[in-house]
Amino acid sequence: MFEQTFKNIDDVLWKEAGCTTELDYTEQTSWMLFLKYLDDLEQERAMNAELVGKAYEFIIDDAHRWSKWAAPKKADGSFDHDTALTGDDLIQYIDNELFPYLKGFKQRATSPDTIEYKIGEIFGEIKNKFQSGYSLRDALELMDALRFRSQKEKHELSHLYEAKIKNMGNAGRNGGEYYTPRPLIRAMVQVVKPKIGERIYDGAVGSAGFLCEAYDYLRHGVKGSELTTSELQTLQTKTFYGKEKKSLAYVIAIMNMILHGIDTPNIIHTNTLAENIADIQDKDRFDVVLANPPFGGKERAEVQQNFPIKTGETAFLFLQHFIKHLKAGGRGAVVIKNTFLSNSDNASKALRKELLESCHLHTVLDCPGGTFLGAGVKTVVLFFEKGAPTRKVWYYQLDPGRNMGKTNSLNDNDLKEFVELQASFAESEKSWSVDVTDIDQENFDLSVKNPNTPEATPLREPEDIIAEIVALDAESADILGNIRGML
Repeated sequence: MFEQTFKNIDDVLWKEAGCTTELDYTEQTSWMLFLKYLDDLEQERAMNAELVGKAYEFIIDDAHRWSKWAAPKKADGSFDHDTALTGDDLIQYIDNELFPYLKGFKQRATSPDTIEYKIGEIFGEIKNKFQSGYSLRDALELMDALRFRSQKEKHELSHLYEAKIKNMGNAGRNGGEYYTPRPLIRAMVQVVKPKIGERIYDGAVGSAGFLCEAYDYLRHGVKGSELTTSELQTLQTKTFYGKEKKSLAYVIAIMNMILHGIDTPNIIHTNTLAENIADIQDKDRFDVVLANPPFGGKERAEVQQNFPIKTGETAFLFLQHFIKHLKAGGRGAVVIKNTFLSNSDNASKALRKELLESCHLHTVLDCPGGTFLGAGVKTVVLFFEKGAPTRKVWYYQLDPGRNMGKTNSLNDNDLKEFVELQASFAESEKSWSVDVTDIDQENFDLSVKNPNTPEATPLREPEDIIAEIVALDAESADILGNIRGML
């Protein structure tokens, strides 16, 4: 229904001098989408209030409402081109009036978990990159055609937005920074099996793919019947929590969760690793952690002081953070570089020892190269439960049987066998178990060594190969002789 509108908006952005990358396209689409969503939400709330004879107090004042500056209408409902700002007037209004007004909501909001605070956070971080007010006017008119009134409309818009995030991830230097393949996330969620009433956390939330997929799993996939009003309220307000350091990813995460049906996401814009994990209390802990923390980054010495195992590797700090944030009996599924399993530096060894002793690392999913587009490293997924030491580790070596790329990416079917076998920790050609007593107690090496790989066909002797080549040459000569005789 809305796919062509999204394509038309992309065409406008492509011609706009201020927008040069997929990151710019997604950022600029996001702030316009958010304001259109907010206007539809307010109109719906006002209509519902009127039906029961109550007054509705709008969040956005009349002068800055979507219907005033973005899409003014005539009495007959048609677009009013006479009063609509355009050109330089529109750019000046956006930059000098609208964005400062919206940014001010952060100071005026009563608490960080209100939609007013989210408005202030978003427009304190994002910038209008349109240079042409005529291009912006075209984009706004197209955006006005989108509707958020029904779940079906939101569902379609969420799919289109996910595709935009995927394109942005693929275009970036490190695709995994913004986009974790959704089939991999869904498999992780299916293994961890979150339940309604549990608190789910991602401290490196990115575009909120993990939280959105967990929401879809709980909203549509597990109960087999309609959720009660109380259960829906729990999903909306007391289930999904995240933190994100980068401004653009924070804005995208908020928009992505809203489109999936969570109206006021519990996402905090902060550097997760700046928190001293020694200060974490029981009230700060979660039942489930799902995450793909950034790897390869280097954190400053003062940030490393927040962790008992000092290391500059961002992903290793995040893993300590996640273990500490889990309740006893809590479950985690975390993507990490496969070199974590075997690195010989002191921090890696200490972290593996900590993981094995404080958690039951029950599953390691070994992902093939190309799982993350744009990321030049191989990854594994660690599945663990906090509160008891590791007894046995079950490994699964994922092999889709093809080279993966933009047009041949990971799909749900590729992970179907993993999810099925993991339920019983079954052995196969791709899966095996290792007892913790067989792991080197000095290095705690957890690297993937599949003992069940079928033996390769023995290599032929050189003499046999040469003999076959001679025979084929003689056969070719006979055929050529016959052809000459026919000429």
